[in-house]
Amino acid sequence: MSPAARFRLVGLAAGLVVASLIPSAHAQAVKARPKAQAKKAEAKAQARAARPYAVEPTHANVPYGEHERQVLDFFKAESDGPAPLVVYIHGGGWNGGDKKPFADLKKLLDAGVSVATINYRLVPQARAAGVEPPVKWPLEDAARAVQFLRSKAGEWNIDKDRVGATGGSAGACSSLWLAFHDDMADPDSTDPIARESTRLAAVAVNGAQTTLDPKITREWIPNMKYGGHAFGFDAGGGKTQFENFHDGRESVAEWVEEYSPLSHVTRDDPPVFLNYPAQDKPPVKGEEQKDPTHSALLGLILEEKLKAEGVESHLAYPGAPDDHFQTPADFLITRLKSAKP
Repeated sequence: MSPAARFRLVGLAAGLVVASLIPSAHAQAVKARPKAQAKKAEAKAQARAARPYAVEPTHANVPYGEHERQVLDFFKAESDGPAPLVVYIHGGGWNGGDKKPFADLKKLLDAGVSVATINYRLVPQARAAGVEPPVKWPLEDAARAVQFLRSKAGEWNIDKDRVGATGGSAGACSSLWLAFHDDMADPDSTDPIARESTRLAAVAVNGAQTTLDPKITREWIPNMKYGGHAFGFDAGGGKTQFENFHDGRESVAEWVEEYSPLSHVTRDDPPVFLNYPAQDKPPVKGEEQKDPTHSALLGLILEEKLKAEGVESHLAYPGAPDDHFQTPADFLITRLKSAKP
């Protein structure tokens, strides 16, 4: 064999070795992606956590679970008797965020409404742990936090019958899911916290995703792109994350139904205030939206169902017909303070 031929054979063999390593390296990169996303989300949460509250918490970083993200802050309002409570669930796409600051904190406390702000396990952390669907962790953590707070009713002067929730974006979706879902209390549990109710007396939210069903959201909002991450979808195969989610919807249909607020609406649900402050024009079904993830069309989807079931609802956005309530805090104060103690 000539030196030139031998050189070509050696080069070919080296190329085959490198090529055989490429799929393995790609697989390792894909496998590592959720862990990297979890670390990035945690870094963002820690940065946000450095920002102060307007008022110091009565109890800070109280664990309601074993994970480091399962903590809450509690602010006790001045009250002659057991006080109403508002649970604030932060936004961030379930990918990041932190329980502080909360803009309506002082307004609620001044009105005699206690407040709890919660952190929860995030979608990237759920994916890294192999949880399916990833959205299971943040939503079920919200329920657990409400149960924990009710278990503290005597110690923290909370009226169990007047518990509401609020939040923005993903935190708004979590709040609505809690509001409409059947009670997740387990009366036979050996865990006293799990025996507490998850039901709410009122909910008021900003920029809520009211359903995670891609068939519904794409029909109403042609440029919708949100939700796939909640069920473990990624971009790939020449498609965006949402396109893969939309096309693969049937494979996760049961999960989509379970974790979409819209799926759980019944006539015994609490009053709802839906605020969409980022809406730039009157929402029209089938038109592309400037901010599809927080479009008032999502509120219209839910309002349609709430009205059909006879549930009190209020939908607000710039240019909307005048409504008695101006902000989520106004609604919560009115509904929780007027409720029978």
